[in-house]
Amino acid sequence: MLTRHHGRVALIAKGAKRPASNFRPVLLPMQPLRITYSGDAEVKALKSAEWVGGYAMPSGNALLTGFYLNELMMRLLLRDDPQELVYDLYAQTVSVVAQNNSLMTAALRSFELLLLQNMGWLPDLFSVTQTQQGLQTSSLYNLNVDTGLRLATNADAWSLLGSQWEALANALLSRDFSQVLTHVTTAPQTTQMLKNQLRALLNYHCGQPLKTPQMMTALQQL
Repeated sequence: MLTRHHGRVALIAKGAKRPASNFRPVLLPMQPLRITYSGDAEVKALKSAEWVGGYAMPSGNALLTGFYLNELMMRLLLRDDPQELVYDLYAQTVSVVAQNNSLMTAALRSFELLLLQNMGWLPDLFSVTQTQQGLQTSSLYNLNVDTGLRLATNADAWSLLGSQWEALANALLSRDFSQVLTHVTTAPQTTQMLKNQLRALLNYHCGQPLKTPQMMTALQQL
């Protein structure tokens, strides 16, 4: 479970597989729940779980996107380490993904950006990371795992203008999901160009490539 005040917790739901269990219809992926649990062991006992409403479980591409968000939470958050801002960001993103397919890609990019920012892994997007010089509005830059934001070379396929990076940086100042989503939604080119750059940065901090994007690619090929 991902909880707002206690972080990521490991729970066991005893008897959940029994046909008459009250847990069976409730313990579904990416659902907002009100829960109680107890115990001093590393894996605690789930006592009760109640669906608090809001939206149905995502399906299709939205479900796969949700699994990707879950993998990021599992890889990047320590157990029992409260991250209230990250929890709120996750909850807002899942809500959008589950209810509006047209905003799914923009919501995903917004989540990745704000997650990296909240974890302290997103460099300042107003300047070149290594020199701290301001960006030139008409020059191309890209986000690199090793060097941060840098001037693009001819070999860089995914680059944005300095003016685009600055507009994105201004949207991120609020740390507000809705504002960042609005900006990304109105800048489709930014959304497309950010995908590989953000994915590379997340893979780096996860320590190994994420599995869900690989699965999604394989399914698309089928």
